Amino acid sequence: MTRSVSLKTLTAASLLAAVAAVGPAWAADVTIRLAHLNPADPFESHSGAMAATFKSLVETASGGEIAVEVYPNGQLGKDNEVIQQVRDGIVQATISSAGGVAQHYPLVGVFDIPFAFPNIAVSNRVMDLSSEFGQTFAADLEEATGTKVLGLLDSGGFFAFTNSKRPIETVADMDGLRIRTMTLPTHQAMVDSLGAQPTPLPWAEVYTALQTGVADGQMNPIPVIAFANFDEVQQYLSITNHVITPYLWLMNGAFYADLSERHQDIVDWAAEVSVEAGRGVSRVIEASERGLPKLASNMEVNAVSPEEQAKFAAAAQPAVRALIEEQYGEAGVAMLEAMLAEIETARTELGLAD
Repeated sequence: MTRSVSLKTLTAASLLAAVAAVGPAWAADVTIRLAHLNPADPFESHSGAMAATFKSLVETASGGEIAVEVYPNGQLGKDNEVIQQVRDGIVQATISSAGGVAQHYPLVGVFDIPFAFPNIAVSNRVMDLSSEFGQTFAADLEEATGTKVLGLLDSGGFFAFTNSKRPIETVADMDGLRIRTMTLPTHQAMVDSLGAQPTPLPWAEVYTALQTGVADGQMNPIPVIAFANFDEVQQYLSITNHVITPYLWLMNGAFYADLSERHQDIVDWAAEVSVEAGRGVSRVIEASERGLPKLASNMEVNAVSPEEQAKFAAAAQPAVRALIEEQYGEAGVAMLEAMLAEIETARTELGLAD
């Protein structure tokens, strides 16, 4: 363990110890510390909604036997750091982005084939623990990391590009733009294939990077762009719907196994309900004044045409697939093919098959 990692772990542990010293409102038998990167307001972010719903349901259903302490806004560190804290048993659970998960489980990158998901209904069916693919994916992640997957859902919707230079209407408009990405090799390959310069940065640094010009733009779902106030530092919003990435809700595997069967049932049920609450909040933000109308009041908004989307797909899909094959090998290809097969099943069930 490096000195910097040790200091970060000690800092998180010290904060948790200070909070624990105060004590919960009742003498709980079990305490779940749940961390996430986003605002605590349940009407502002999907992870905020999930955490608030989970806390209410678990504490009520357990009759106070389980206390849930929520640490929003990245209080305990960056995504990948908090996941390590969960794996080490310092923190019991985290709701994390694919960027953070990728540093512990690289196969999360299989979700990043551009334009693989035709709409949010298909995404909801595939990116879920009830789907055959979701169960396969979660089991493999659990074996690799020693965690328990409590939830799998989208990060807030389909991604759009923002930037401070010009509207993005064609692939040519991407040329030379420095686009912040998560620390996902698949996202970096995608941006590079479109002629832009990928600039991987942790979430905590994105606003300042856009403000100071370290990055010209970034890509995220509408709800994330809205609660992050990127309209304050970006002029153009281009709706491409080019990719949709997952959020993973992880719990320390040993902690979960040590819960009583009754407490496991409460945690599982509350997490399932909370994931649905998170999905709902994302859709409400997208459709309300908190979402696109808020951004449109400060930004120039354009939607990329289906014809141009096809050109984006033609440029980016081969690059991402090649990276998955090269970096993740047979396991990555098998996971990717399982996901694509589940997408086709969902398309057929929804009457969307070609």
